[in-house]
Amino acid sequence: MRADRVLVLAALALAGCYQKMRDQPRCEPLAPSRLFADGRCAREPVAGTVARGGARDPLAAVDPKSDRLPVVLSRDLLARGHERYDIYCSPCHDRVGTGGGMVVQRGYTAPPSFHADRLRQAPVGHLVDVMMHGWGAMPPYAAQLPPADRWAIAAYIRALQRSQHARLDDVPAEERAQLAVEPPPS
Repeated sequence: MRADRVLVLAALALAGCYQKMRDQPRCEPLAPSRLFADGRCAREPVAGTVARGGARDPLAAVDPKSDRLPVVLSRDLLARGHERYDIYCSPCHDRVGTGGGMVVQRGYTAPPSFHADRLRQAPVGHLVDVMMHGWGAMPPYAAQLPPADRWAIAAYIRALQRSQHARLDDVPAEERAQLAVEPPPS
């Protein structure tokens, strides 16, 4: 009997603790309000704010079938691509893109060589799409690589591919003379 009374008193005490937080003054979206002088509940965003999901990076949009680089090809772009490639890609693809990186030497699944005809002929958009979404054993790198770096790496991969199939005509005329120099006799 005593336990029943204690339970009833505890229930009454807990019921008295109801704080009515759901009934506090607040604004309903797009409803009139007495809270602000203009009578509107909705407020104008603070200058310079970006809506959630807004202001997308134009470089983030990738058409896997496009062979157009949406950035200006420059030495700086290739240098950035080289740096990022060495950090993120070379552990699997190795420094020259043949697919024999250090993690492959230790048992990880070997990626294809960038110098295979299939990848040499693949659109540059395909390379960026694979970086974003992964392919086969390769995980996605969208979280690690911002869009500009993906395009820089893709440009650098194209430079690697071209380096393995270069012709003398690819070398600027003023630098060809250096290539024609005979090595000193040994």
